[in-house]
Amino acid sequence: MRNAEQLTPLKSELLDIFLSMEVAEHEARKRNAALRYLRARRGIEIRNEAKRLEQDLADYDDIKQ
Repeated sequence: MRNAEQLTPLKSELLDIFLSMEVAEHEARKRNAALRYLRARRGIEIRNEAKRLEQDLADYDDIKQ
């Protein structure tokens, strides 16, 4: 009986450790996904800014001539 009594707290502690590791891994995956999303969004914004600048320069050249 004593072994069972000692084993139960150990099982609980191991389960707590495992669950906290799972939570930490999930949070890390969420952070990485958010960073990838922000990088992709910024890449699209940069591309649109470059297109807009190119168009503005073309318009300027047309007006200048």
